Amino acid sequence: MTLTQLEIFSLVAELRGFTTAASRLGITQSAVSHAIKALEQELGVELIRRHQAQVELSDIGQQLLLRARTMLGLAATMHQEAADARGMKRGTLRIGSFGPTSSMKLLPAILAEYRSRYPGIEVHIDEGPDRQVVQWLEERRIDVGFVVLPQERFDTFALLQDQWVALLPAQHPLANESAVSLAQLCVDPFVLTEAGSAELVTRLFHQAGLSPNIRYRNSQLLSTLETVARAEAVSLVAELALPTMHDPRYVRRPLTQPAKRQIGMAVLDRRQSSPATLAFIEQAQRLYPRSQGAK
Repeated sequence: MTLTQLEIFSLVAELRGFTTAASRLGITQSAVSHAIKALEQELGVELIRRHQAQVELSDIGQQLLLRARTMLGLAATMHQEAADARGMKRGTLRIGSFGPTSSMKLLPAILAEYRSRYPGIEVHIDEGPDRQVVQWLEERRIDVGFVVLPQERFDTFALLQDQWVALLPAQHPLANESAVSLAQLCVDPFVLTEAGSAELVTRLFHQAGLSPNIRYRNSQLLSTLETVARAEAVSLVAELALPTMHDPRYVRRPLTQPAKRQIGMAVLDRRQSSPATLAFIEQAQRLYPRSQGAK
């Protein structure tokens, strides 16, 4: 069993195909097939079932995939610890980021400083909804992820607080109010952004004993902004997720009962995190000194 075989196995499982994995790795499809077959023969089990152009993991394949990613993660940490001893001139950092809050508001400044200090570290960024980042952490597909706290399963590092704000069409009667209640947002059609913190928004209304009149469910925040701008619905969004540029077609208003969310970073296990990962976290905390530290 080699690390190369485990890397190929992990990539085939992620991409669900031999051809796509071969293309990503820059090798032939037959080389990928040979590596998987050799690994299966050594372990004595079928890891991947092949159905024409489609592949799927067997039950034992699903189980061993987590082990493979753990081993690959530890190997990467060893390489990066060695790189740290050489001044971190080489290495890889895999980051999970969610939506505009981390991808556009937090990550650029942190990365600018990080890349200037460690130009030899290759940075990979995967973007997805909040829950997707959490899943990537559990599957060891990323080294560190931006998350909404608390996250009891991980070692976490608080960065800053964000607040929920009402989003209203500019001509809406509530646009003249200094603050808006959750109950007032239940009167009109409501648009929910599925790709964002939809579960947190739903929970806020549920805890208040309220149920918004959800008329639209959009996959992206930009679609939600357009829906509100066309005066078709109202919404509740995280303030940091909103564009910096002002759009006169809609307004944001604080809630009468302020609701906060804590933004931070998470790793699966700080003790096993690579030097490149820990250096990235330290850089983020230097930029956001109000951090509450690690859990």
